[in-house]
Amino acid sequence: MLEKLQRALGLKTNPVIFFSSALLVLVFVVVSIAFTDQVDTVFRAASDWAITNLGWFYILGVTSFLVFLLWIAFSRYGHVRLGGKDSRPEYSNVSWFGMLFAAGIGTILMFWGVAEPVNHFANPPFSGAHDQVADAAESAGSSQEFAEQLREIPVGAGDTAPLSENAANEAIGFSLYHFGFHTWAIFALPALAFAYFAYKRGLPFRVSSIFHPLLGDRINGPIGKTIDIVAVIGTLFGVAVSIGLGTLQINSGLNQLFGFEIGATAQILIIAVVTTIATISVVTGLDKGIKWLSNINIWMAVGLLLVVLIAGSTVFLLRGVIESTGNYLSMLVPLSFWNDALPANDWGWQGSWTVFYWAWTITWAPFVGIFVARISKGRTVREFVMGVLGAPVVFSIIWFSIFGMSSINLEWSNPGSLVGPVVQEGDTAASLFAFLENFPAAEFLMALSVLIVVIFFTTSSDSASLVVDMLTSGNSVNPPVRQRVFWALLQGLVAATLIAATGEEALAALQQVITVIGLPFFLIAFVMMYSLVKALKRDTSDLELLPRRARAMLERERRERDKEAEVEPS
Repeated sequence: MLEKLQRALGLKTNPVIFFSSALLVLVFVVVSIAFTDQVDTVFRAASDWAITNLGWFYILGVTSFLVFLLWIAFSRYGHVRLGGKDSRPEYSNVSWFGMLFAAGIGTILMFWGVAEPVNHFANPPFSGAHDQVADAAESAGSSQEFAEQLREIPVGAGDTAPLSENAANEAIGFSLYHFGFHTWAIFALPALAFAYFAYKRGLPFRVSSIFHPLLGDRINGPIGKTIDIVAVIGTLFGVAVSIGLGTLQINSGLNQLFGFEIGATAQILIIAVVTTIATISVVTGLDKGIKWLSNINIWMAVGLLLVVLIAGSTVFLLRGVIESTGNYLSMLVPLSFWNDALPANDWGWQGSWTVFYWAWTITWAPFVGIFVARISKGRTVREFVMGVLGAPVVFSIIWFSIFGMSSINLEWSNPGSLVGPVVQEGDTAASLFAFLENFPAAEFLMALSVLIVVIFFTTSSDSASLVVDMLTSGNSVNPPVRQRVFWALLQGLVAATLIAATGEEALAALQQVITVIGLPFFLIAFVMMYSLVKALKRDTSDLELLPRRARAMLERERRERDKEAEVEPS
């Protein structure tokens, strides 16, 4: 029946995965609209349970991914090429990096580049004064009064005082922890597994393919299809949250520039426009669409970064980049294992920040992982890991150091200018624009920022459409364009419907959902590590595990022996 429907619609897909995923997503949207409170209650309870009882597992899991990737990159398997022995990268390093960044966390850096450092600066994670900060936000009559009350909050021994120098250092360190090596380890692990099984074993770009060493050809049966359906749903929900964040920020920017109304109607219109742009990008294809937009956007983002650096306290910020790097590296190991365990039985700050980030990010893992694998054929395992963990993380360090240190410096010189709107009023989406108001040509910079977010929004939607279609299309690496268009439109429909139904509460509800959905993805990630090592041991020869120079030397020696054998008299 499903195959007949597929033929009637002119599709080229795995009908069970395609139609089941689409139907379940649409059912969830309808049920969420009809029974918003009940759905929210169920997923909130499940999310709270997961955070309270399994938060430690999320923390340990992501750290394990990072350690595993570093080990495999510098092990003897680091020389294995993702493809044939003669395969070489299809994209230059610059284009590859731009596509990595745009498809990964470009939108998130724009959203959180100012907001997260300011939040942690005003309400430090290592502080026992979170309740006092909340009380001050309610009682203060103005932003300046709020900042003054924060400075007067007494803290216990060993705690970090709000708006202090220690709070500034920790704010940047935590921001980089959330968007540095750990985040990209979540992306790099599935990307490496997908690339290996696709280019070395010729398996389709599907999550079920990584189970091949365990299931064999049963990955094409009910178990494999169930895995892929879960991956499709998780990917759509993860992207939907990012679409929601990007929409809120675009709406806030347009409000600052043109007085554009902030509300559900405006946000639905924004989603419709950007989804249309993303659909056009889908139709133009990977090489023309995502690659072209990614290259343009990365240079615009760099331009915005340079403006903040040059127009701000340049020497202070350059010093801040170096110091922030050191703070991040010094905090990296402790934060990798910090579980907010004290006081006992009081899972506090980390449950609503780090654990949520990791659960949210891992729902992106199939999307970003398959997309990164798709553009990484021809690179060695070591080149792949160091590239995916290296270039984007370096950019994230520079970005958060400059935007974060600049926003903290601005708050020091003008108390309440940022902690007021971001922390007291909770208007996270407006944080970047409140920050840019303090620079020359503020309106131009705001407009540029809106454009950057729109393009990051577009490339994320475009990339997700490509990947979801690959997940549902079996062995077809380049399925019909109409299928990618369908997924692009469905992503926009999901976000727009939820916003129309329940406003901002819909996004909060969706965050609860993906926190729960993230749990099985963590379990799958551990299977990825086991399957990858098992496959590498079975598939690679001793010669392939040697460094390139050693292989070339052995090859020359072999050719010389063959020549000698040819001229040797019989």
